[in-house]
Amino acid sequence: MKRPAAHSPRFGRGGSPIWRRGVGLAVAAVLCSTLLAACGDDGGKPTLTWYINPDPNPPADFEGAFGQAGIAERCSTDEYDIATELLPTSASEQRIQLLRRLSANDPSIDLMSLDPVFTAEFAAAGYLAEIPDDAQGELTDGVLQGAIDGASWEDKLVVAPLWANTQVLWYRKSLADQAGLDMTQPVTWDQIIDAAVDNGATVGVQANKYEGYVVWLNALIKGAGGDIASDTEQGSDATIDIGGDAGVKAAEIVQKLADSSAAQPDLSVSNEGTVLGPLASDQGGFMVNWTFAYNNYRADEATFEDLGYARYPASVDGEESAPPIGGINIGMGASTDEPEMALEALTCVTSEENQVEYAIETANMPAREGAYEDPGLTEQFPEDLLTLFQDSIDSAGPRPASPYWSTIVNATLSEWHPASSVSPESTPEDSASFITEALSGEALL
Repeated sequence: MKRPAAHSPRFGRGGSPIWRRGVGLAVAAVLCSTLLAACGDDGGKPTLTWYINPDPNPPADFEGAFGQAGIAERCSTDEYDIATELLPTSASEQRIQLLRRLSANDPSIDLMSLDPVFTAEFAAAGYLAEIPDDAQGELTDGVLQGAIDGASWEDKLVVAPLWANTQVLWYRKSLADQAGLDMTQPVTWDQIIDAAVDNGATVGVQANKYEGYVVWLNALIKGAGGDIASDTEQGSDATIDIGGDAGVKAAEIVQKLADSSAAQPDLSVSNEGTVLGPLASDQGGFMVNWTFAYNNYRADEATFEDLGYARYPASVDGEESAPPIGGINIGMGASTDEPEMALEALTCVTSEENQVEYAIETANMPAREGAYEDPGLTEQFPEDLLTLFQDSIDSAGPRPASPYWSTIVNATLSEWHPASSVSPESTPEDSASFITEALSGEALL
């Protein structure tokens, strides 16, 4: 089997890349009716259905099933086959389609690929089949803690991590040298903004009116020792903390960048894709972005040789940063007709072997620590970069695990967007009040 080179992604919520898909991509060998959880009612071998988010488009010379379809093929057994159903490209549309089916007790969903941000919502609603206690150990053995946190609800694993994603600080080594920054040591947001301003460069962030902007805000707040919300197991009665000192510090950073020459002209509509080009330009300085960014510059020799990477910037000097975390978890549908087969398939799908193969094919990083030592990955990525990815995932600052995360996101965006309007004196406190009102039904979004 030939392995693909890197490809550039489109993006969904929370930094999980959404990729272009070729017309000829084989999703599955057999697709059953979506009205049935397991085909084979005629006495034949049953087929489990796995609803997947889009994978990268494989290269033209790739042979065999690719990405999650390839995992489904490898995990099919003599007892059952696994077929894949493709979800929409938009993460929000994926959520809507799955929620509609699950709320109708649709047995066609045996397995599903979920953005970690949906875990709490689906678990609290009872839409995920329970993972037995005796299976939890195998599904968490060797898994990075940040990925486990994103797969848990009320201190229990409710989905299994397939791959994990994190953001790091990408930068031009020549610019950092010119600015006199020692990038072997932790750097702060203040430092990189000042360095960019003093040297005619920019700092790329995600500040469009979408969840990716809230991912940035969450990282800033977590890095300052706070939370957007806590006690989220209380549902709509969660404690909203964004108005505290950590929220004020985050607002100071946003305001400083937005009011400076280091802000890119399209700041109010910036996303993971728009910030790629400026880093490779004459104004290239710094960028926070997901793991895919490394492969994005391979074809640009000058930029690639000048590309540096470091831990996500600190909100507070002397305090450890809290990098964002994303990825994909695999859940079992609560209404599956084949719970035992689904659990066996889940274990195979998220095994270290399949995480390695999936990472080699797609450049989406594994959730299991041992996978990072595989020769296939170490040939593609420098050892110190793989270590940085692991450390960032393991010490990441996850978004609040709330069943009402969508409400919190929309209410936050209402007060914090555009970035140029943010004021430390008013925005954090105003947003705390509005989020509270939105959760209680006193305000409409």
